[in-house]
Amino acid sequence: MVARTESVHHRRDPIAYDCVKLIVVRAGSAWLFSEFGERPIKVGDAVLLAANTLCGAEPEDWLTATTLYLDRDYVVDQLFWQHAAVLADKLDAQDFIAARYTEPAQVLRLGEARAGCLMPWLDELGRLSLDGPAPEHFYRMQSLLFAVLDVIAPFVTTSTVRQSPTQHKATWPGTPALRRLAPLRAEARTVVDLLREAPARRWTLPELAETMHLSSSQLGRVFVEAYGKTPMTYLTTLRAERMARLLRETDLPIGQAMTEVGWHSRGHAARLFHQAVGLTPTHYRQRVRQPRHAAG
Repeated sequence: MVARTESVHHRRDPIAYDCVKLIVVRAGSAWLFSEFGERPIKVGDAVLLAANTLCGAEPEDWLTATTLYLDRDYVVDQLFWQHAAVLADKLDAQDFIAARYTEPAQVLRLGEARAGCLMPWLDELGRLSLDGPAPEHFYRMQSLLFAVLDVIAPFVTTSTVRQSPTQHKATWPGTPALRRLAPLRAEARTVVDLLREAPARRWTLPELAETMHLSSSQLGRVFVEAYGKTPMTYLTTLRAERMARLLRETDLPIGQAMTEVGWHSRGHAARLFHQAVGLTPTHYRQRVRQPRHAAG
């Protein structure tokens, strides 16, 4: 997580980040334009943006705000543990989050008094993250973040999601990714859209690069800067997530599920799935389908 405070005096064209952003207005006012159209923001407001959400601003004279940049995987981890009683695993958590937080851009009207309570915590988060990630500050930064989230959580719009204790099966922790939180280039966002729309297609790096009018090395560099992994590794993650969903929610034979997501070699698919999820496809299906008392 990173916290930054800045003053804006000129229009900011819409940009997107592959992280969750929480923007707290400290002074001034502006017009914000994002997924919800245009809305005014002022002191006492906060803006919550999902990853990959375009957002820009037009200050009314000027605006000062503190922005928290939260790694998407870290947010998924926290929400998973919050709802661990009703989630099978962290792949299941991603579906749960997508269904529960359906509005990618929200303006939270906290009020000046409530927003004012956040300022000391935001200031300290800014100081602790000024020089980048520091393991010795992790617990303090996490406690400050939780204090902030405790204040804003009641204002976040959520959708009703079916929750049942029988959904709980087993849990596997993910590996955190350390990467630079920076604006996404259009080429990286477009490649992600292509991969998400057709993960089963036999994509190659040269083909994707040609689509973006970049060399393979240029596209690889741009994509790694944006998402912390190469396009082909990202595609592997997408396929593993899709296959895990098929194993959880359907009775498709494992070999057919592999083909459905774009893997045509059973051994190769099993190895990549194991690398992404931590279990073989067979063991994964067994674990997510066993009764809750057996998983405990």
